[in-house]
Parts: sequence; structure tokens; C-alpha cells
Amino acid sequence: MNLPDYQKLIDAETWAYMARLDAAYPPNAVEMTVEDQRRLYDDMCAIFYQGRPEGVTVTDEPYGSVPCRRYEVPNSAVTVVYYHGGGFVVGSLDSHDDVCAEICKRTGYRVVSVDYGLAPDVTFPGCFNDAWAAFSAISDAFDGDLILCGDSAGGNLAAAMAHHARGRIDGRVKGQVLIYPGLGGDWGQGSYVEHANAPQLTVADMEFYLTVRTGGKEPPKDDPRYAPLHDSDFSGLPPTVLITAQCDPLSSDGGAYRDAVQGAGGKAVWFNVDGMVHACLRARSCSVRAAAFFDRVVEGVAALGQGQWPYETAQAGE
Repeated sequence: MNLPDYQKLIDAETWAYMARLDAAYPPNAVEMTVEDQRRLYDDMCAIFYQGRPEGVTVTDEPYGSVPCRRYEVPNSAVTVVYYHGGGFVVGSLDSHDDVCAEICKRTGYRVVSVDYGLAPDVTFPGCFNDAWAAFSAISDAFDGDLILCGDSAGGNLAAAMAHHARGRIDGRVKGQVLIYPGLGGDWGQGSYVEHANAPQLTVADMEFYLTVRTGGKEPPKDDPRYAPLHDSDFSGLPPTVLITAQCDPLSSDGGAYRDAVQGAGGKAVWFNVDGMVHACLRARSCSVRAAAFFDRVVEGVAALGQGQWPYETAQAGE
């Protein structure tokens, strides 16, 4: 297999963004202590923080005893439950505060961001349990339709919620938008091999996150709470929009999950965005491509919340 030429695949704006990011949160961060990783990650997030749009009301309050942050504009009838990324090790309500606030403003939907427990303090299934406790309580607290959304590790949790909600929260989960999610794909093929050493996330980084998430134990098998792609039943899932980055070892999970949902008779679409890298949401103010990537996210959330499916003619891996 020919190795990808990232100098050609990735444009100048994205390289400039990555240089700024790497100066604050270095590529070898996984070699540091978890405490140092979290400190540097928080500092990096502050550098790229874009603030909240006007008109968004923000309230910190627990749901299911899990700390959460609620974003609202007037007449928010749909509730988006958002799970942040960070490899199950870093990230917080603050790290994705501007992302959630912007989704709220641009869609007109309520957004509730969930601050699930992080490893190694909380290992699997603790993060899933937190995510589900919050989701259950949020669904009880607000009438109307629900949309699941998350990026990276948070995309894993959002999908796990969709699988677990079947038979428990019937009829109200109208869709899920999964942003470069890690869903438990085959590490021996596809993007896991082609982009094993991609900028911003490598397979070696993923091995670190896996070990910390499981507390050093063998990862569970055939448990969709851990890896939604390991489920044996993909029927009854809500319409799903998957948006991945081309230069990312996780990108193949988008195609695999789309195929599994479609194979069970469900609706799913996958956009694998050229030249993008893992965690590119943060680049949306300094990269035209990343801004378009985020537009794709917002459009997906907005459409699903309206009960629309504007993807009948979308091409796989666009």
C-alpha cells in the first residue's frame, strides 16, 4: 500500500491550524501524565475558543447526577444530546462549549452537553453508564424529539445511546449525527492501515486511549456499549449522518457503520471529507474546508430534528 502524501492531501490552511494546535498540545501528548494531558488540552481549547453566539442561554445543571450544560434559544422544541470527544481521557463541558452553543444558535434546538466521567478515573463501562444516566434523565426532563450527537469518543457514546435506547426510549430519538467517531472497526484494514500515522491521531494514540479506557483489561467483545459496530442487530436505529475526516485512522468506521445500518433496512449516509484531519471541528474559524465540515454537521442535526432526510442522492464517501 502506498503511504498517503499528506502534503498534497491537506491544504495550507489546515497545516497552519495544526501548527498552532501542536504548539499548544504536542503530538506526543499521550506520553505525558494524564494530568498534564488534561492541562495542556484545556489550554489548547482556550486558544481556539470562539465564544458563544448572542441569544443563547446557558445553564449548568446535572441530569441523572451527571454534570451537564444546557444551551437554549427561545422556542427550543428539539433536544440535542451532545457527547464531547477526547479519547475518553480529556475534554469537558468547556472544551466543546462554543461548538454546542453554535449548534444551538444555528439550529434553534436545545443542546445538552454531557460531562461523562473520564478514564482512568472512570473506566468502561463507567463512561457508558454516565452517558446513559444523563440521556435517560434528559429524555424525562424535556418533551419533544431527541437527536444524538458527538465527536470522536463522544461519537462512540452517541451511537451507543442509540443502540441502547431501542426498547427503552422508543419513538423519540429522531436521528444521530456522528462526527469522526470511533465505533470499533477492524484495525487491520482500511483507514486504520492507510492512515495509521495520520496527523492529529495515530493508531498508536488509539492504543493508549484503549488501554486507559479499559483500565488495562482486555477490551470486551460483542458489546455495543463499548463498540457499536460490534452489535449483532442494527435494526431499529434512527436515521444516521456520519461525517469523517479523510486523513484519520477512524474514517473507515463511517463506511462500516453506514453499511451496517443500511443493511438492516435503516437510513444512513456517510461523508468522508477530503483533506480533513481528526478533531477538525476546532479549525472551523481558520479553514474553509473545516468550516464546510462543520456546516455538514449543523445541516445534519437541523434536518434530522425536522424529520427530514435530504440524502437520498448523496454519494457514499463524498
